[in-house]
Amino acid sequence: QVQLVESGGGLVQPGGSLRLSCAASGRILSINTMGWYRQAPGKQRELVADITSRGDTKYVDSVKGRFTISRDNAKNTVYLQMNSLKPEDTAVYYCNAALRPYGIVGVVDYWGQGTQVTVSS
Repeated sequence: QVQLVESGGGLVQPGGSLRLSCAASGRILSINTMGWYRQAPGKQRELVADITSRGDTKYVDSVKGRFTISRDNAKNTVYLQMNSLKPEDTAVYYCNAALRPYGIVGVVDYWGQGTQVTVSS
């Protein structure tokens, strides 16, 4: 059974930094794109950033220059370094991985349980 386990959320003051981690475990054949989404109260879930297995990255405009996504393929782990945090970054952050589990044909989307990020003074 495949699981995505996130860590690193919390409360931080405006201008501060946090680093989120998400490790995929289980019977995994390969992982394609990994990414981070977020959902603020009353808003739809949005893509924050994602990264392909080759290292190509994509960011939502509001975080460009402040957030950096990276991954360690050997550890099946994706990271999100968040700097210069703003109150509007407050949300539940979810990890996502498009991967091929053993025994299943095709690519399947998996989600983490979510981690709360609160930016407030």
